[in-house]
Amino acid sequence: QVQLVESGGGLVQAGDSLRLSCAASGRTFSGYARGWFRQAPGKEREFVAAISRSGEIISYADSVKGRFTISRDNAKNMVYLQMNSLKPEDTAVYYCVAGISTAIITSRPAYWGQGTQVTVSS
Repeated sequence: QVQLVESGGGLVQAGDSLRLSCAASGRTFSGYARGWFRQAPGKEREFVAAISRSGEIISYADSVKGRFTISRDNAKNMVYLQMNSLKPEDTAVYYCVAGISTAIITSRPAYWGQGTQVTVSS
């Protein structure tokens, strides 16, 4: 059974940092692009960041560019999202995703995690 499990969410103040982690199990995801989506209360899920299999292709939503950094460790089947200078509008449930390419997972990820809550207070 394929599983993506997020961790690292929590309650922080504006300006703080958090690092989300996503562990993959059930198959080797080194051949897949990985990424993150988020869903704020009352809003649709939105793309946050994506990284290619090799790590050479990375993309970010405009709203997080310069503040968030995505990375991966294929040997550990892990992907990370370093979030700096957090803002109250970053409050959301963050989902780990995987798919065959960065171009695909920005809109149609094949696999989703259960999500981890990030709350940023002002």
